[in-house]
Amino acid sequence: MKKIFFLLIIIFLMTGCGGEKNSNDAKSPKHSRIITVGFDEFAPMGFTENGEVVGFDIDLAKEAAKRMGVTFEFKPIDWGNKESELDSGNVDMIWNGLSMLEDRKEHMTFSKPYMDNRQIILVAKDNPQEIHSVGDLTGKIVAAQAGSTSENYINEDEYLRNSFAKFKTYRSINEGFKSLSKGEIDALITDEIAARYEINKNPDAFKIVEDTIGPVAQFGIGFRKGNTELRDKVQQVFDSMVKDGTAKKISEQWFGADLIKSSR
Repeated sequence: MKKIFFLLIIIFLMTGCGGEKNSNDAKSPKHSRIITVGFDEFAPMGFTENGEVVGFDIDLAKEAAKRMGVTFEFKPIDWGNKESELDSGNVDMIWNGLSMLEDRKEHMTFSKPYMDNRQIILVAKDNPQEIHSVGDLTGKIVAAQAGSTSENYINEDEYLRNSFAKFKTYRSINEGFKSLSKGEIDALITDEIAARYEINKNPDAFKIVEDTIGPVAQFGIGFRKGNTELRDKVQQVFDSMVKDGTAKKISEQWFGADLIKSSR
């Protein structure tokens, strides 16, 4: 009887251990891992509409998360402090029309570039100040978003910045659009993609001056400096999205054209 009793105890303990293992499997990182993605109000790449986070980059990120088997939690950040947002661990990555500038590469680990973008001059539709080129910005009130590629280029060109009557920055690009529509500034330097999206929404409010500020930039996904593990996982699934045409489809939905760069 003692042998049978001890045998039953052993079987019970083995069964219990097996049950615990299955429970742990159900709670594995693949199912519970939450990756925080920082974004700014930057339409059409990532923005809030009717209380929901939407946008071109948001759709790309959601598809990548699905393929990785994880959850991406989108979190608004102060774009002017995006490097510290990553360094502090407030967010794990930034996927929101982030230009791959050389100074940013010193503080972030980037994916491969996935889209080109240039900085342009946006003016009121009637263009009362007769701004038709960069040279016409002399003596004008010019603005850009704080921490943006536009601000970086202007700050790097001391001659250009000193030619302005005043240079203003806004925490969000939407504040810049509103200021321009009210006539508080004469011109807004911003990403072409954001400007064209705004013009599509408000065709009678603004127009683009066909002159490029600085070199053409490339968009990439930013990660905490040295976090190549997460970068490589995201890059792998993004490459698969490019290869099977999913990224192209998302681009066509937002822009009516395939603007995705090859990941090869």
